[in-house]
Amino acid sequence: MAGHTTPPTAGETHTVQRTFTTADVRRFAAVSGDQQPRHTEPDEDGRLLVHGLLTATLPTTVGGDLAVLASSMSFEFVRPVYTGQAITCTWTHDDVEEREDRYELTVDVVCENERDEVVLTGTLSGLVWKDD
Repeated sequence: MAGHTTPPTAGETHTVQRTFTTADVRRFAAVSGDQQPRHTEPDEDGRLLVHGLLTATLPTTVGGDLAVLASSMSFEFVRPVYTGQAITCTWTHDDVEEREDRYELTVDVVCENERDEVVLTGTLSGLVWKDD
């Protein structure tokens, strides 16, 4: 499996932004089995509450782009996220340790809504295999 094209470095940041749709939330509800009305019935503003773990797919998107194989993830869901809100996730390599065949990483993530309010924080650890 190919790894990161350049060696990861401590302090390196990556961002991704996404606006979750009603269709996204309904698909996730069907796949996850979490079909609570807050996720399936629109509120008075016509929005659905986005599942916390669906919001947590933002850092996994970055991890996938960087070929990170996660070994642990811890998230704190700080504020609710609703459909129609643009959410920006910033991924920062906190620590990188080089090994013979891989880089071991710890990562901090912060996701914010359009008003710069933190909606999710987290830490991840994992590895990136070196290219052969």
